[in-house]
Amino acid sequence: MDAVTSTRPLIALRDVKKIYPMGAEAVHALDGVSLDVYPNEFVAVMGPSGSGKSTLMNMIGCLDTPTEGTYHLRGNNVGEMEDDELAEIRNREVGFVFQTFNLLPRVSCLQNVELPLIYSGKTRGQRRQMAERALDQVGLADRMIHKPNELSGGQRQRVAVARALVNNPSLLLADEPTGNLDTRTGEEIMLLFEMLYRRGNTLMVVTHEEAVAQHARRVIRLRDGLIESDTRVENPSLAHHDLAA
Repeated sequence: MDAVTSTRPLIALRDVKKIYPMGAEAVHALDGVSLDVYPNEFVAVMGPSGSGKSTLMNMIGCLDTPTEGTYHLRGNNVGEMEDDELAEIRNREVGFVFQTFNLLPRVSCLQNVELPLIYSGKTRGQRRQMAERALDQVGLADRMIHKPNELSGGQRQRVAVARALVNNPSLLLADEPTGNLDTRTGEEIMLLFEMLYRRGNTLMVVTHEEAVAQHARRVIRLRDGLIESDTRVENPSLAHHDLAA
C-alpha cells in the first residue's frame, strides 16, 4: 500500500507567483500556486501549453526563484538564496531527466553518469563506484563502457536517469521523459520510474501525455498559472509490474 512516509513536506510552495515582463505587459506564468509534496510521492504535473508547467518545474528544480510567495525545499527558503547557493542545492537535492537526454556523445555511459560527482569531493574510485551502482539500478550494468550512440533511445534515457540518481537526490524531476521515445520504450521508462518510486524515491514528472500521468499516484493539473485540480490516484494494477529487462 502506498504511503507518504514523512509529515514534513519535501517541497512547500506558498502563493508563488512568477511574473515576466513582456514589453509593456506582465505575464503571470504562475499566479498564486500553493503546493506541498512529501517524501516518496510520485506526482505528475499536467496542463496545456502556457499553463505554467515549465515555470513550475524550473521553480521546483531551483532553476528559477519566485517573484512573489515562498518556496522551501527540505526546509530551505529557495527565494532567499544567491546563485551559488542555488547551484549547490540544485546539484545536491535535485536529479533532472530531460526529454532530449542531454548526454555527452564522446564519452562512455559511466563517464556521463559520473559528471554530477566531479565537484563533489569524491575520489575517482568513489565516483566510479557510485556511477556503476546507479547504472546497475536502471538495468544497464552491461552497457557501462558503451557510448550513447551505441545505445537505443530507451537505453540513453536510462543513462540519463542513472545520472540523475547518482547523487542520491531528494527529488527526481523529469520533463517530458518519454517525449522522444516510441510508445513501448516510453512505457519501459515509466515502469523504471515506478520501480524507483517503490524503492522510496520522490518523483515529479511534467508531461502532456495521459498514459504517462497514469503511472503517478497524484496528478496536478495547471491552467493559466493556477492549480486547476490536485487528485490522488490509486493504481493497484501497477503494483504487479516489474521493470522490463
